Amino acid sequence: MTKAIHVEGRPVWAEISLQAILHNLRVIRRHVGGKRMILAVVKSNAYGLGSVPVSKALQKAGTEWFGVTCANEGIELRDAGIRKRILVLTGFWPGEEKRLLENNLTPTVTRVDDLRHLERAAKSARRKSWRLPFHLKINTGMNRLGILPSELDAFAAALADCPHIQLEGTFTHFASAEDFKAQQTDDQEENFRKCLDRLRAHGISTGIVHMANSGAICARPSTWGDMVRPGAILYGYHQSFDPPEKKQEIMGMMPLKPCLSLRARIISLREVPTGQAVGYGARFVTARPSRIAVINAGYADGIVRQRTNRGCALLRGRRVPLVGTISMDLTMLDVTDVAEAALGDVITIYGKDGNSAIEVSDVAPEINTVTSDLLCSLGRRVPKYYL
Repeated sequence: MTKAIHVEGRPVWAEISLQAILHNLRVIRRHVGGKRMILAVVKSNAYGLGSVPVSKALQKAGTEWFGVTCANEGIELRDAGIRKRILVLTGFWPGEEKRLLENNLTPTVTRVDDLRHLERAAKSARRKSWRLPFHLKINTGMNRLGILPSELDAFAAALADCPHIQLEGTFTHFASAEDFKAQQTDDQEENFRKCLDRLRAHGISTGIVHMANSGAICARPSTWGDMVRPGAILYGYHQSFDPPEKKQEIMGMMPLKPCLSLRARIISLREVPTGQAVGYGARFVTARPSRIAVINAGYADGIVRQRTNRGCALLRGRRVPLVGTISMDLTMLDVTDVAEAALGDVITIYGKDGNSAIEVSDVAPEINTVTSDLLCSLGRRVPKYYL
């Protein structure tokens, strides 16, 4: 039976194992080689797990770079004492340049026009013998953000007119690194390497070359470049690979430790006769005399609504089904088969209980989503305890 953390107030909480995250960092370093830099992706509040405490632990462990999605996320880390390099992965909105400079955040250029905004900001900073470093994102087939290969000549010409900024790194992003039945990632890698050659032909140093996200880190060594960008694997969760047997092979090479446990206590137990509806919309009807438990956690806390009548949680080391429509604040479970279930017992939604475990990465494919989606669903009102 799980030993519960003492929680003041509403009995739902998350446990985040910093030890597991640091273990995963060591596994990644060993896998890609110690000479390659690690950019820890801590955007979206470190996938809902808490960017400040996670980044502090990673900084202490020697992580060279951090990746965020906007200036605000980077400033939060700076205010918390993170002094390592921070890359704003998804570019910047015109007008943000001053904040990027003031907080020593490294911008990403995703459009040729971005250069003139950075040049103006860097020039106005009036720092002698200094050029603002930036990274260039190239669109090699994701078709989301980044300069097209056909725009590289225009980029080179524009950069030549910007003496106050400097290309420090060049990267791309893979759309389907986990899919080994498709050609897309190989094509993207080939396109990217041709783009690097084009830049060099213009006399431009490409700087730090990086392209490997979690899936590519695990299984595509040719993409590792000078730096890799772990996201979900840093937190202990492997991707769903195609073909599926590829995942078993990778798990053997990279034994990760999941970092999240999400738990709540039973606040109600009710005996419900056969044929009675439970929850909104009568989407679950008892097929036998049932004992229905209620926990004080719902989709506002991270138990996503797509799990309605799908899957299980853990009680006293045993699986119990989620039943009825998951509501904002409450979730019901059928605990009929756990006779000793009692008020106050701990329900484990994600994590380990005794010899049993239900991980976020197990649940994601069951409801046709990805691990990152479920991690980011962890509600703000859920207290987090860092172990």
